[in-house]
Amino acid sequence: MSTTSPSPTEPTGSSGRTGPADDTAPDTRTEVTITKIFRRLMPILVIAYIISFIDRTNIGMAKEGLETDIGLSAAAYGLGAGLFFVFYAFLEVPSNLILNRVGARFWIARIMLTWGLLSMCMAFVWNDWSFYIVRMLLGAAEAGLYPGIIFYISLWFPKKTRAKAIGIFLLGVSLANVIGAPIGGLLLQMDGFGGLHGWQWMFLIEGAPAVIMCFWVWFKLPNGPKDATFLTDAEKEDLSRALKAEDKGEQSSHGDLRALGPVLKDKQIWLIVAIYFTHQIAVYSLSYFLPSMIKSYNDDMSSLTVGLITALPWIAAAAGSILLPRFATNITRKKSMVSGGLVLIAGGLVIAATSSFLIALVGFCLSAFMLFVIQSILFTFPTDRLSGAAAASGVAFINTCGLVGGFIGPTVMGSLEETTGNSLAGLWFISILAVCGAALAWGLKAATGREAVAEP
Repeated sequence: MSTTSPSPTEPTGSSGRTGPADDTAPDTRTEVTITKIFRRLMPILVIAYIISFIDRTNIGMAKEGLETDIGLSAAAYGLGAGLFFVFYAFLEVPSNLILNRVGARFWIARIMLTWGLLSMCMAFVWNDWSFYIVRMLLGAAEAGLYPGIIFYISLWFPKKTRAKAIGIFLLGVSLANVIGAPIGGLLLQMDGFGGLHGWQWMFLIEGAPAVIMCFWVWFKLPNGPKDATFLTDAEKEDLSRALKAEDKGEQSSHGDLRALGPVLKDKQIWLIVAIYFTHQIAVYSLSYFLPSMIKSYNDDMSSLTVGLITALPWIAAAAGSILLPRFATNITRKKSMVSGGLVLIAGGLVIAATSSFLIALVGFCLSAFMLFVIQSILFTFPTDRLSGAAAASGVAFINTCGLVGGFIGPTVMGSLEETTGNSLAGLWFISILAVCGAALAWGLKAATGREAVAEP
């Protein structure tokens, strides 16, 4: 990268206005630019994911009401929770390829509008099949949001800051559970108001923000650095140069499903899929069943108390996603953090399955602490190894396969609860798979076959 100072008449903004020369080194200017991007983009992305995850997982708070009011069994609830991922997974890759073609602004806004409306429709399910159908449609509507934003982040952030950016984005999951559980508990107390059940009010009120948010995305989210009015021409050029300098990933000349070619041939992608599968079983099993597991320790807890206690492990998850991903600066650290994190998840869940309430809560917090550290690190690999449409389809493919765990985890949890009568029985299943994922993590390799220089 050149360190030649720009000319005295170099443009200072996208308007083409001229100004005094900028004698700052390009690397330093890039760091300033990245800070500016964090401030302008990450709040939109995090809030969008908070809303999406609340709408995706708020059935955890509605579980008891659905069982009482429409006769939904634990097994039917687990199946419905998992069916969300069938259409979600099936449409992930096509959705991300469409985003790559039409731009993030339009496609993310479209996703938010349709999923918000369908989330509100959850208020009107009346039996098992209506529950299944709306959950599948909700999965189809939201398909592509997560991998789309992961790919979008790769368009803005160089490798050494990408894990940090993904970690901050995944903070949305933790905040969704921290915010969503207590709010859900409060909304459930509206039971009977206006002739509606509390869970119906919860779905209606929590689905509305996604519809509103789609307009914010449409007006404020640029498709890429070239469209960013908040960056100067010099900042755009430095960022483009920095991203191109490290772009050694395999590309595809196709913009359709043929872009999956380089993805399917990469053995490391398949290894990441296997690790991510074990991780997603833990994430979604806890997301959907943690409220009912908390309540199983004391059946006299109110819905608000359950919501407040459920928030504690997700506060731990938020702390982990803020504190740790920044240290994943080379392949050795990445492998250690992914493997060690999965072992900690397994250990925490074993503690929860075998202990009294307060110690079990500590176990849940230990497990949750590493959930999104692992996820933020795993999704740096496909954008390091691939680029363009291949990267977009690679991110979506990993998420698609991993989300099979999002179907299996809740389904198995529901079945084990119904057959054993113990809502904690499924924790052993999650723990065993997490240990398997920890062992697989030691096979991860850097894209170039060489470790990157460690950053402090």
